[in-house]
Amino acid sequence: MIRLAAFAIALCAAQTAMAGDPATSLRPMPRGGKPAQLSVTLAPAGAITQPEQSTAQENAKKRGGLFSSLRPLFRTKKVAREGRVQKELLRKGAVCGDPAIQGEVVGRVTGKIRGCVIENAIRVRSVSGVALSQKSVMDCRTADALKTWLDGSAKPALAKSGGGLKSLRVAAHYACRTRNNQKGAKLSEHGKGRAIDISAFRLHDGTDVTVLKHWNTQRFASAMRRMHKGACGPFGTVLGPNANRYHLDHFHFDTARYRSGSYCK
Repeated sequence: MIRLAAFAIALCAAQTAMAGDPATSLRPMPRGGKPAQLSVTLAPAGAITQPEQSTAQENAKKRGGLFSSLRPLFRTKKVAREGRVQKELLRKGAVCGDPAIQGEVVGRVTGKIRGCVIENAIRVRSVSGVALSQKSVMDCRTADALKTWLDGSAKPALAKSGGGLKSLRVAAHYACRTRNNQKGAKLSEHGKGRAIDISAFRLHDGTDVTVLKHWNTQRFASAMRRMHKGACGPFGTVLGPNANRYHLDHFHFDTARYRSGSYCK
């Protein structure tokens, strides 16, 4: 009887030791890799503390798992692809990510007057196939507005005259100055790279249609007013010969925005 009891006690102790052995524990193994290495620390009283994860497990946890670790790779490929596209566009002369806007990147431009800054300036030589008489410095928003106006108004207005529109005579673009060059006036939108002044339109047959001479002529009055009206929307401010004495010989377009909408006169 005593022997039987001793055997039962020994058997119970052996089962308890096997259940607590990390090597024979039923704890699930991590997928797709080697079993996690567990370290055991004996407390002063002989109790076993909670097993600590291995360095590999800790690193996996910090990475956030398999899919989290792969996401940066996907983003990197996308950024690299976009970078290649931008380089190709620049190689072909395109700026603002638009092949229709041809020029070069200038970068940050500053002037002597406070506020005369363009953060990401470009120098444009042509838009939608229409050349500019001088390379004009502006921001991409203004270049995009110019493209919208050319495609929607200027080119259609002159399509049946002299073979269509070939180029624009630019009277002014970026210039660090006040409005109308008046002392004490507010800073002009030209000083922010948001404006362009156009004084004439050259047709493919060599004809120059000027704002000063042709605003009220029978042949071009309709086209002139169509171009003036069509700029109201793409641009926030549109001024022409009817605005004031400062704009008798050119159109002023800028991308300033107002709560009441575009200001056109």
